[in-house]
Amino acid sequence: MNKPKLWTKDFISISLSNFFLFLTFYILLVTLPIFALQEFDSNASQAGLMTTVFLFSAILSRPLAGQMLERGSNKKVLLTALIIFAAASLLYFFPKTVTGFLVIRLLHGVGFGMATTAVGAIVADLIPSSRRGEGMGYFVMSTNMAMVLGPFVGLTVIQQWGANTMFVITVIVAIGALITGLTVKLTKSEERDQRVILPAFSLKNFIEPSAVSIAIVGCFLAIVYSALLSFVSVYATEIHLAEVSSLFFVVYAIILLLSRPFTGKWIDQYGPNVIVFPSIILFAIGMFVLSQSGSALTFLVSAGMIGLGWGTLFPTFQTIAIQNAAPRKRGLATATFLSIYDIGIALGSFFVGLIAAKMDFSSLYFLCSFYILIGAVLYYFLQVRKPEMKRQQYLKVKEQ
Repeated sequence: MNKPKLWTKDFISISLSNFFLFLTFYILLVTLPIFALQEFDSNASQAGLMTTVFLFSAILSRPLAGQMLERGSNKKVLLTALIIFAAASLLYFFPKTVTGFLVIRLLHGVGFGMATTAVGAIVADLIPSSRRGEGMGYFVMSTNMAMVLGPFVGLTVIQQWGANTMFVITVIVAIGALITGLTVKLTKSEERDQRVILPAFSLKNFIEPSAVSIAIVGCFLAIVYSALLSFVSVYATEIHLAEVSSLFFVVYAIILLLSRPFTGKWIDQYGPNVIVFPSIILFAIGMFVLSQSGSALTFLVSAGMIGLGWGTLFPTFQTIAIQNAAPRKRGLATATFLSIYDIGIALGSFFVGLIAAKMDFSSLYFLCSFYILIGAVLYYFLQVRKPEMKRQQYLKVKEQ
């Protein structure tokens, strides 16, 4: 029996658009705080606001984008978001104050939040249902590749050629996201006439309840991931491994890329639980190894284990969020999942920074390895036991 085709032109185009979106995000994530400190003589908290404001507006805009996706055309929402995103990228050349930059970051975050929500909804429609785990795994690889290339490109360009050149590159990349988004063609069944009449205001218009439980698990574990993303290079310097810190996410991505053909298929064949519990354990062991690292070998081994663990968990959780929702609700489910997940990233960056002031990163990452294991318990009660209890209650009612 032939499998339905996964690697279509539209799947590749939407994955490329997602790659360019996140490449822009990661280039600016690592460079704007440096730019603010150097150009405006800002303090660390003001520089950190460059990221906080962006994520805040992205979180707020995602539920609105989800509601727009439910009411109208996926393609129109995507293109509107990509135009906002590209236009905001052009504005970075003009502000002369930190406040001006924060206003642009606010607008840029709106475009990013809407675009990533629309991209997630569209790719869920493009992937055949029998290959959703596999397809989402490959799709999320575009984010992982951007996470590896973005910081490298951003730091290299700003150090070698300055901020203006870096802003030119982000404009080019953002336009790349728009162009590849324009090439995506959806069939009528994929577009779906979603013009439904909804109440003027209801919380259900902005949140898809079926995605909340798995989003909470993702948010819980994202706190640790944000600690890794924000401070692993600082930790590497602390343990005298600064020369290999840039390789951490390269190894992370390589291991993830090698494992993707297998893990995605296993989700489709055996269900998510077979993947989630081992991945949480691998993530925890990887953080433990990282906390004990004293050599380049153990440091990079931990990167591979974390890549296989967390790198598998994120697309699996997003797949669960989409599968639990009705087809018309996939955009809202994507928005709900990503918004709650981003809250974990934002909280993690803030609280981990406070905790890191009280203890060294080795101790912090050691504690994180045990914190991750609590995530397995949370997943069991919110995602495994709760649906099973509902199924048992349904069967009892049916028997009566």
